[in-house]
Amino acid sequence: MITKENISDYLKQLQDNICAAIESTDGAGVFKEDAWQHHSGGGGRTRVIAKGNIIEKGGVNFSAVTGKTSEALQKQLKITSELEFFATGVSIVMHPVNPHVPIIHMNVRYFELSDGTCWFGGGIDLTPHYVVKEQASWFHHQLKNTCDTHHPEFYEKFKIWADNYFYIPHRNETRGIGGIFYDYLKPDTVLSHTQSSFSKEQLFDFMKGVGETFAPTYTHLMKINGEKPFSEQEKEWQYIRRGRYAEFNLVWDRGTKFGLETNGRTESILMSLPPHAEWQYDYQTVPGSEESLTLSNLVKGIDWINQ
Repeated sequence: MITKENISDYLKQLQDNICAAIESTDGAGVFKEDAWQHHSGGGGRTRVIAKGNIIEKGGVNFSAVTGKTSEALQKQLKITSELEFFATGVSIVMHPVNPHVPIIHMNVRYFELSDGTCWFGGGIDLTPHYVVKEQASWFHHQLKNTCDTHHPEFYEKFKIWADNYFYIPHRNETRGIGGIFYDYLKPDTVLSHTQSSFSKEQLFDFMKGVGETFAPTYTHLMKINGEKPFSEQEKEWQYIRRGRYAEFNLVWDRGTKFGLETNGRTESILMSLPPHAEWQYDYQTVPGSEESLTLSNLVKGIDWINQ
């Protein structure tokens, strides 16, 4: 039987493995750990890498916290009474030095209430400063391969979910090229899009599959892009795109809102923000430029698998 302790222990090891892979590929940056305790119970390990050869700032966070559901959380979860909760997960954001290396985000998480209700959520998405179609297609193939191992309909449905979730309404653009995103996957509940139900063990295995896709996928992108030359204009564009990334995280991201509403650790929650970003008034790209081409690919519904 899978317990919350089993899941938490696995996620700690996942954090260790990913940090080791990033450090090895970067070649200079080293993660510094900040262990912390949550005010209502539990805690976490925030690990931050900075000023590396490839990664300018990145974080790999583990948490396992407990507490009572606040009124805001009860409303969000659509429950009518105060319950105890347990939440554990690993959350990652990497901001590279080189504008040809994409930003990446991953989150895998598990939530359990004292009434026995539990669910899994997570996903991986990529935010290139410059969209390279061959790399975008390769990235989506890695996610599809992982999803297909667990159910043939997972990739298509979770890809659409990511397109809709990682969208910046006030900019009318997606945050990047998407990936997969899923939430509230509950054991033994029939998923409407698959007409299948999955045991807790099967959903845990899917979490493992997603988590273990991260390191080989992102380290490959680090290796092939990390030493490419770049101009001041390309660096300026990177800062503009980082500004868009920050806008999404601060205005629309549910995880950020959940963490702040439950009095989570602010430094860990806002770890996802870039070290430097720009907001230029009424910034316009030059028609036909690489920057303009990238913007044309920041839309929902692109079939990256068949590019």
